[in-house]
Amino acid sequence: MSKLPNIGTSIFTVMSKMATEHGAINLSQGFPNFPVDSLLTDIVTQLAKENVHQYLPMAGYPPLLSNIALLVKKSYRRIILPEIEILITAGATQAIFTTIQALVETDDEVIILDPSYDCYEAPVLLCNATPVRVSLNDDYTPNWDTIAKACSANTKMIIINNPHNPTGKILTQSDFEALESILKKYPKIIVLSDEVYEYITFEEKHISAHTRINLLNRCVMVSSFGKSFHVTGWKVGYLVAPEHLMNEIKKVHQFLVFSVNSLCQVAISEYLDVVSIEGIGILYQEKRDHFRELLKTSRFELLPCEGTYFQVASYAAISNENDVDFCKRLITEYGVAAIPISSFYENGKDLHLIRFCFAKDNATLEEAAKRLCKI
Repeated sequence: MSKLPNIGTSIFTVMSKMATEHGAINLSQGFPNFPVDSLLTDIVTQLAKENVHQYLPMAGYPPLLSNIALLVKKSYRRIILPEIEILITAGATQAIFTTIQALVETDDEVIILDPSYDCYEAPVLLCNATPVRVSLNDDYTPNWDTIAKACSANTKMIIINNPHNPTGKILTQSDFEALESILKKYPKIIVLSDEVYEYITFEEKHISAHTRINLLNRCVMVSSFGKSFHVTGWKVGYLVAPEHLMNEIKKVHQFLVFSVNSLCQVAISEYLDVVSIEGIGILYQEKRDHFRELLKTSRFELLPCEGTYFQVASYAAISNENDVDFCKRLITEYGVAAIPISSFYENGKDLHLIRFCFAKDNATLEEAAKRLCKI
């Protein structure tokens, strides 16, 4: 008997497999196809010859923990204790899974805001808890009245994703004020803030949970070096949490992975000494602007993209097909893979929207846009 009877192969796997079979340009999965910074690869090359290949401490490589504390202080003016409030994880997905496993109990409820990334629900179900899916408004702003009505004495956690995948939206000051009002009414609720695209924002910087004084003692923040440094295959992320929550999270972490890839941790620590974090957003804003300009003459309507490396587009002027069928036809007939937004909803809500990943080199974006403009 399956513990996850309603969960099958993810839409990302399906679309990527189809893209490979049909030789399509893969703008579906969220990973870059351009080279990693040579500064980082040079560090890795040198370190590979050194004694950095054995287990590191369970919480993480101490100099990396210290560098993360400095990064958080520089980015958000928050002072955190490196060895107490930071945990290095095998990617953000493991951070999220571990947090939920540690803090959510049988019969608890966890609020997930749809459209939502697909790694949130499974760990809730594995806790014998109940995921409560609440849809965002059609413009992808949160409906806080609806969210408040979904809360109860059984609500243990609210998951927020900011900047938001798949929509590219960022939360506003009023959004956080509304969230904090809910938390005042329900003092046991914990916030899990998925901020893996925190350094990929454009005209407006996102408001991090790190900056919200009322959240700090009841919030777990998740970050990703894979997203920030274009090394998704390294699967190295980290989370920040107050000591009373972190103690519980570490109990699960030590039996799940114990410690994370030593070479990558040391390399990232040294890279943080020389990299400019501000350059990440600039790089992706150039790609976003280039991709949007390339699609100006297409029949797609592009929604605003405030952060992440994803562009949501409406195909309503092109077809009445459901978004899954349209994405499949996009692959087979036009050679471009995208993700249907309905797959991010529990109820399969279909607004005729699809998601493109623009974390690609310019040649890939230009060829993809050329094909899309022929539709």
